[in-house]
Amino acid sequence: MRKIVCVLVVAYMFHFTANAQQRVAFKDGEKLTYTASYKMSGFMTELAQVSMETSEVETSSSTLLHFKCRANTYRKFDFFFKIRDMYESYVSKTSLLPVLYRRDIQEGNYEKKMKYVYNQSKRIIKSTQTKRRANGTDWVVNKNFTFSNGAMDVVSTMYNLRNLPIENARVGDSKTFSIIFDRQETPITVKYVGKETIEAGNLGQKECYKLEILTSGDFLKSGTLWLTADGNKVPVLARFTIPVGSGILQLTNARGLAN
Repeated sequence: MRKIVCVLVVAYMFHFTANAQQRVAFKDGEKLTYTASYKMSGFMTELAQVSMETSEVETSSSTLLHFKCRANTYRKFDFFFKIRDMYESYVSKTSLLPVLYRRDIQEGNYEKKMKYVYNQSKRIIKSTQTKRRANGTDWVVNKNFTFSNGAMDVVSTMYNLRNLPIENARVGDSKTFSIIFDRQETPITVKYVGKETIEAGNLGQKECYKLEILTSGDFLKSGTLWLTADGNKVPVLARFTIPVGSGILQLTNARGLAN
């Protein structure tokens, strides 16, 4: 399921530089819900629910935006492969740059946690990785590493790229970006191919921007994503192929939209 979440995240990448001063595509209280389907025995089967939520958090010195993404298998599939994954990022409300990132993966008997604390001025991340051993004890690894200008974790990247002015793009425009995942930067190229009308859950039929995803990374072979062609740029549909199969993410419900 962590690969499915990454697909949704990287698909937001586009041609322009984000500007936090423009109209923001999301706000406190937004919640998006998706079904995640995977091809099994030749048929697409709905296996899980993916949700994304936005909220505000007050600290002693500033207001942060808290982005949370959850992926849970439906109960009837838990016996086969139970998934309870959570990704979250805290970003500056003014710059939209990340301050803190956390990932908690529980997939079958596999458990892993990752935490990043950002120093944006020095471009250094303090990371803590925790894995659960078979005997129930934890294996903790602390490591500092540098990151390049504009590179972010998967969650903060997702929301920053949603805020880009895609309406100014031309068909064929493309750009390569970097996502930080498991302490490594992965290049992703996204190309704008035009507009299509797509079924968007409770939003009904929506005109959408269509993006193609190109990467040499090990978690994605190819993908296509549709974002609503309006001020919210809600992701409504993603089709993807990964090394072990293919799947679909489909929006079912969107509420608390900013525009």
